[in-house]
Amino acid sequence: MQNQMKISVTLITLNSEKTLKPVLEAVSWADEIVLVDSGSTDKTLEIARQFKAKTVYRAFDGYGSQKNFATEQASNDWILSLDDDEILTLELQQEIQNLNLQNTDFQGFKIPRSLIFLGKLLRFSGEYKRLTLRLFNRKYGNWNAEYVHESVEVNGKVGTLKHQILHDSYRDLTDYFNKFNKYTSLGAKTLSERGKTVSSFKIISRFPTTFLKIYFLKGSCLDGYAGFMWALLTAMTPVIKYAKLREMK
Repeated sequence: MQNQMKISVTLITLNSEKTLKPVLEAVSWADEIVLVDSGSTDKTLEIARQFKAKTVYRAFDGYGSQKNFATEQASNDWILSLDDDEILTLELQQEIQNLNLQNTDFQGFKIPRSLIFLGKLLRFSGEYKRLTLRLFNRKYGNWNAEYVHESVEVNGKVGTLKHQILHDSYRDLTDYFNKFNKYTSLGAKTLSERGKTVSSFKIISRFPTTFLKIYFLKGSCLDGYAGFMWALLTAMTPVIKYAKLREMK
């Protein structure tokens, strides 16, 4: 193993027992696991203890600030930040462990991430091996403070890893809509605080344009039933977000 720098894995959780165990199993080699929980009432913390994770409570006030706080709780400068439903493939685990972080010219690394939806790995819906910055040196960056659709911002060179994270996010449609409601509310809150407004025409027209873009231009039609459902539900997201914004105004 070339990697001489210690890595802390950080996660934020809330009632994550259904997805957490395989996520932690895939990072059990890490020097430290930091888990910031916002009040789980299931077996999330029990699972975390099985992997000797450092657990900290913090009330949830947005994804960006919660992940930023998790970074601050880590003991090491190199951070691998994951969601509670993101599993590192064996190849990616080996690739990260073989990085020479002691002498690298990079301050962060983007990692390909692929979505598993309704039990199917989507290959043609624009969600296959999308790059996301998840491994970074906190001396040079951290998560921004966005309520939702947060991202890591690094001041320095960013490299790209070859192997992927599997994002097994939605176990069923009930799970999808629970998250859907939370994400659209946070998205509307963000727009409202920025003084944005929305017309009825934009709300009405956004659904067909988004659906056609995902289903045909991004090839979601080639992913079968799961691809159709992904295009349909993804096209609903901006419609409901803007409708909630309209309610706020």
